[in-house]
Formats: sequence, C-alpha cells, structure tokens
Amino acid sequence: MRVRLLTYSTKPRGGVVHALRLAEELQARGHEVELWTIAAGGSSLYRETDVPVTGVAVPRIEHEDIGDRVARYAAAMAAGLREAPPVDVSHAEDCLSARALLALRAEGRIPAIVRTVHHVDVFESRFLEECQRASIQDVDLRVCVSRFWSERLREEFGVESEVVPNGVDAGRFAGGPMRAEAGRVMGWGDRPVVLAVGGIEPRKGSRTLLEAFARARGRLGAGALLVVAGGATLFDYREYRDGWRDDAARLGLRVSDGRRIPPDADVAVLGLMDDDEMPVLYRAADALAFPSTREGFGLVVLEAMAAGLPVVTSDLPVLQEFLTDGEDCLMCPVGDSGPLSAALVRAVRDDDLRAALRAGAGGTVARYGWDRTAEAHERIYEGFLACR
Repeated sequence: MRVRLLTYSTKPRGGVVHALRLAEELQARGHEVELWTIAAGGSSLYRETDVPVTGVAVPRIEHEDIGDRVARYAAAMAAGLREAPPVDVSHAEDCLSARALLALRAEGRIPAIVRTVHHVDVFESRFLEECQRASIQDVDLRVCVSRFWSERLREEFGVESEVVPNGVDAGRFAGGPMRAEAGRVMGWGDRPVVLAVGGIEPRKGSRTLLEAFARARGRLGAGALLVVAGGATLFDYREYRDGWRDDAARLGLRVSDGRRIPPDADVAVLGLMDDDEMPVLYRAADALAFPSTREGFGLVVLEAMAAGLPVVTSDLPVLQEFLTDGEDCLMCPVGDSGPLSAALVRAVRDDDLRAALRAGAGGTVARYGWDRTAEAHERIYEGFLACR
C-alpha cells in the first residue's frame, strides 16, 4: 500500500509521535509510506527518520488568532498536497490536517480520508468547533486510540470508529543509565525529583500539580525538585502560564527556566528536550506526575513505565483502560491536589511500593508495542480499501 500520514507539527506531541512511529512501522512492514507535517518557521521534525518526510513551511505570526492560524496552516498543507502524487490511503492525525484533506476530497483529488481521533477538545471558537466536527463527522474512516473516545464519538457525533491503542519503544526507554548517573547528567544529582512531561497548560493539570508539589515538598526529601519538560503546542496558553507562575510565587516556590538549575530552585522548567535525552530524563527522576484533565491515551505514562519510573496519574477513563491503581500506578481524582500530594510522597519515599509498581508496570508495558499498532492499522486499511 501507498500510505500518506499527515500531522500538524514537527514537535514531539503525542499525535506527532504517533504519526511518526506508525509511519516507521508500516514502512518496516513493506508499505510505501510518507509523512507530511506543518513546519512552522521552517522547523525540522524532532528527530531523524528513514521515512520520507515533507515539511510544509509556514511563517510564524506572533499573537495570531488560533482559528486564523489553523486555517492558514491547513490551506498551506492543502496547497502542497495538490502537487503530490496519488496514494492509496490519506490518513490525518488531527483536525488541521483533516481540514486540508477535506479540501482535496471536495476537489476530487483524493477519494477518501482516514482520521485518527486522539481526543475531542472543547473550544470557545466557533470556527475551531466546526473544524473539529468536520474532521470527525465528514471523514470516511475514524480510528481512536481508546475505547472511551470511540464511545464518545458514537454518543456525541453519531459515528463509528475503530480502536487501536498507542505503542511504546520499551527497549529504548529501558536501556537508559541508572538513577545516580542520570541525575548527574541532568544536573540535579540525587535531589528527589518529580517529573512532569507535556509543558504548562490547562489539559495537563499544571496548576493542580504545582499546588500538590508545594504541599508534598517537605515530605519528599531535602532539595525536592519539580521538573517540567516539553510543551510545544499550537495554542497560546500565556494567560494560564502567567497564572501558574503567580501560583508559584504565592506558594513560595522558586522557578528556574532552562537547563541550568540553581541549587535554590524548587521548580525547573526545561522546555523542549531533544528526543535522545528523554530516556535519561525519565531515569533521572523519582516519580512521574501525570495529573491530566483530558487525554487521548497517555503515551508519556508508558514511556515512564518502560524506564522504570513510578507513575502517579489522574483517574481518567482512558487511563483506566490500561492502568490499574495500586498495581502499576497510583491514581488520584482529577483536579484534587490533596490526594495527588499524598500519592507523590508515597511514590517517591515508599521503596516497597516503588518496587511493586515497577513490577506491575513491566507487565503493562509488554502489552503495547508499535508493531502491534501498525499491524492493526494495516488490517484496517486493507479492509477499508476492499470495501471501497
């Protein structure tokens, strides 16, 4: 099969990682695969790959309305695709790239659209709500990464979808250095570290985590540090981030930015990490905090587990599909800093619990591989093409 996968960014967000790993595994299975991305400011994909990649270069415009940005990026992607040769499967990973494909289908340039729905957002913008609706209802085949969102699509949009979970490169994350060495590499040594991956934004529960860390800090051990990594997104969460920093000041937490972390810092905001640094980052922490309010699947959780890092997460239905509280993770009510604080202390300080969670996580991680994800997509594509 000739498969074209499309995604909205070159940065390592969940949907982008999904698109790249699916492309690589499909290519390994003998298919002709290409990956298209929006390359804002001429950026490159977050890591190298053997899959042919087309980056549609678009200029960055500061303070641009998000609806205008999505429309502009989608139009640029559609313009690039008009010059591309035909493929058997056109597969969008988000509503932006689906919007580009919908324009091409309306022009008769492509026959059908496959769309992965990672999760459904709530937008204040009528344009973004319609863009999302069209990318769900008006495409020809939908794939969800969890049963929860598949059921939500049926209930809220009246459409059916296939369910294919994410995978994880278990061997890659399991092969990092031990905690002491990794801590030295990252620059914080043996300080107790709670790690959050995904940046500072509402959906990641960042303000709840900050409050929980402040409550737990005295019980986590001397020099306890909250480390926040990642965070590239199309959306402007400046107001939320400003509120997060106001919270830090109110809670008496000293925040540092960048890779040089002062000894008196309580919170370190690292920003985007190189892909090859991620195994070391997980190994250099003592617990992963994942207090999200909305997720499609939770790829970061599997990566942390593969690295042997105990996980504290919110009790979202999508996470309960593959995690079990007390067996492979600790779960807390969404948005409640009290239970989250207590769980972080247990995950960092209770050695017996840490060992039990690692053992349980090993069995969970073993069930999820990108090869299985690709195999399932291959079957779905073949059935879809046969029906058409």
